[in-house]
Amino acid sequence: MKLLRYGVRGEERPGVLDEAGRVRCLAGVVPDIDGALLARLPDALAGLDLGALPLVPDGVRIAEPVARVGKFICIGLNYIDHAHESGMPVPTEPIIFMKATSSIIGPDDDVLLPPSSTKSDWEVELGVVIGREARYVPVDAAMDHVAGLVLVNDLSEREFQLERGGQWDKGKGCDTFGPFGPWLVTLDEFADIGKLDLWLDLNGRRMQTGNTDKLIFDVPTIVSYVSQFMSLQPGDIISTGTPPGVGMGMNPQVWLKEGDVIELGITGLGTQRQQVRRWPG
Repeated sequence: MKLLRYGVRGEERPGVLDEAGRVRCLAGVVPDIDGALLARLPDALAGLDLGALPLVPDGVRIAEPVARVGKFICIGLNYIDHAHESGMPVPTEPIIFMKATSSIIGPDDDVLLPPSSTKSDWEVELGVVIGREARYVPVDAAMDHVAGLVLVNDLSEREFQLERGGQWDKGKGCDTFGPFGPWLVTLDEFADIGKLDLWLDLNGRRMQTGNTDKLIFDVPTIVSYVSQFMSLQPGDIISTGTPPGVGMGMNPQVWLKEGDVIELGITGLGTQRQQVRRWPG
């Protein structure tokens, strides 16, 4: 099942994608797509007749597919080639950092560069959405706590992240730097989440190409590992790292600028398209 949210910001409604790729309204079935609903899946939507749900008009804004995200957790340097291009050692344990939930936007909303930004960058990533509380879970039980997967663009301001002291968080949490969606796709839709293609284009030029079979730490390992240090709640997101091809790793380096267009996708998770603008004023 492909769950989503749609509508203008602040007035989003729950929806689902039908077999023909059309958006259907779920507002008469559930209040929203959030942690409370995800904790009740699949029972909450069992026996749902998608064809009987109202159709949503074409052209409606698609929002982030999970409302009221509690934690937006990221894993750094989780592809060997990305660690190499970043000039950093390959991690022996997952690197955990947090992305501010105030960075979250819909998959096709504008990305706004901070006023002082000179080194903003892109990162296509597989996101994992928690469906059941996870606390000290073993690897072999980790996927029992996952509601589904999402496409994430983990945008990063590299000067803020790496040159301003402290931890990475302040380069990761800028407003609009957390697009995810268009859908939350439940695990039953995938034959093997360890073999998903990832890609990202900047202004029509392919920058990133990868596959989740190159993850250093796979999804069950990540979920289990993070749960040893903090409980994971329904609706939390873990973004699992990016393959090589980010702007920081190029020679010469390439940074986002006003007018750029970012397009990205992952097998089975849809695509995103963001116009880059400068923060107004």
